[in-house]
Amino acid sequence: MHIAIDGPAGAGKSTVARLLARRLNYIYVDTGSMYRAVTLRALQSGVELEEGSALTELARRTAIDFVVGENAQRVLCDGEDVTEAIRSPQVSASVSKAAARPELRAVMVAKQRAVAQERDVVMDGRDIGEVVLPQADYKFFITADINTRSRRRQLEMTAQGYTVDQAEVKRDLEQRDNMDASRPVGALKLLPDSIVINTSDLSVDEVLEQILARMGLA
Repeated sequence: MHIAIDGPAGAGKSTVARLLARRLNYIYVDTGSMYRAVTLRALQSGVELEEGSALTELARRTAIDFVVGENAQRVLCDGEDVTEAIRSPQVSASVSKAAARPELRAVMVAKQRAVAQERDVVMDGRDIGEVVLPQADYKFFITADINTRSRRRQLEMTAQGYTVDQAEVKRDLEQRDNMDASRPVGALKLLPDSIVINTSDLSVDEVLEQILARMGLA
C-alpha cells in the first residue's frame, strides 16, 4: 500500500503523514527531510547548490535513513542524527534551490522509490503523487492559507529555539511556493486524482480522521 501526500510548506502534511503512518503501522518517508539532509551536507562541505554535478555526487554518496526513536521518528544522515539541524533557518532558506536541480531529483526519487519498493509507506513531499509514486493507492493534497502556514511555521521554529518574525516567515514561504510550483522537474501541483484537504481551520486529529474516512478506515 502506497499513500502519497503532497502540498506546500507549512500546511501540516508532515505531521499528518507521520501520524497516519503510525496509525496504520506503515513506514513514514519524509522526502522533504531527505532533500534537507543533502542541503545540510552541501552547506557543511562548501558544495555550491547551483553546481549540479557536485550536488548530485554528494547526494549519491550520502546515506539517509529514518529510525523510530522513543518518542518520534529521527532522521540520520551518514549515521548522524540531523533531525533538528535540517530544520535550521539556513537549510530552510536553501533547500528549494537544491531541490530544483533535476540531476539531484533523479537521485533522490530513486532513493525514495527504493524505500517503497517492498514496504507499505506513507510518503510526503511536493511531487510524490505525480513523479515518485504515480500509481499510489491514495493521493492527498494537504493545503492551508498562507497566513495559517506562516503562523504554524513560526511556532515550529520558535519551539526549536530560533527567533523569527512571522512576516519574514511568510515572505520565505511565498518564495518557496513560487520556486516549488515553477521548477521544471518535480513541481508542486494539484493532480486530477488528488483528494484535497484544506487544514486552515482543522486540527491535526480532524485532518487525520478525514484522511482515514476517505480511505474507508474511519
